[in-house]
Amino acid sequence: MAAVRWLRRNGVVLAGLATLAYLILPNVVVTVFSFNNPTGRFNYTWTEFSLDAWKDPCGVQDLCGSLSLSLQIALWSTIAATALGTMIAFAMARYRFKARGAVNSLIFLPMAMPEIVMAASLLTLFLNMGVPLGFWTILIAHIMFCLSFVVAAVKARVLSMDPRLEEAARDLYAGPVQTFLRVTLPIAAPGIAAGALLSFALSFDDFIITNFNSGSTVTFPMFVWGSAQRGTPVQINVIGTAMFVIAVLVVLTGQFVAGRRRKSAAP
Repeated sequence: MAAVRWLRRNGVVLAGLATLAYLILPNVVVTVFSFNNPTGRFNYTWTEFSLDAWKDPCGVQDLCGSLSLSLQIALWSTIAATALGTMIAFAMARYRFKARGAVNSLIFLPMAMPEIVMAASLLTLFLNMGVPLGFWTILIAHIMFCLSFVVAAVKARVLSMDPRLEEAARDLYAGPVQTFLRVTLPIAAPGIAAGALLSFALSFDDFIITNFNSGSTVTFPMFVWGSAQRGTPVQINVIGTAMFVIAVLVVLTGQFVAGRRRKSAAP
């Protein structure tokens, strides 16, 4: 009976820890094998500990070039999607206009549409318009599907805002620009940041849409896929581990800053 009571009290915690372990396990495997020194082409069997790949992460031809390209596309698509998505979210949350429901459905359609369908549709569009496939077609495609996620994140934040805060700012003789910069934008900032981070992650990680609309351009996910056919270099695990660590540090930093702000705001 004591064991049953203990499970009832800690069951949710145990389930959460098990889920977290399940999610982190692949990253742990990638990290461990980034220190491997395989004897063959494939880095699937542990041989011996080595720091050679960490000392020369760009030792594989075109790896860092494809990584740089993916980072550039992710950065520019995040900037464009965040700017456009924020404006769209404010417009849809604050204003009533004709066909608002239809526009809302069209905005969220890329989130519900299978990636293979979107990829083929974009490829058909670019080919019919005579647009050469490459960097710009990838960027346009990434902005399009990232836009929906930014709108969803920012719109949810805007809808939860208390309009009386902006009314109070106007009562204190703040102009529209001052009200937006000092009241509205800081409150909406967490939603905008969440949309931007999600947009960057989705763009950097995308393979299907990129593969259809890349032409001869090779991004990092495409490089990884191509390498898996010929032999996976250890440097791929190094880059994956570095990206995972950076993402964790960003999240921890955000949590730390948020905690400090809550403590400073508390009476």
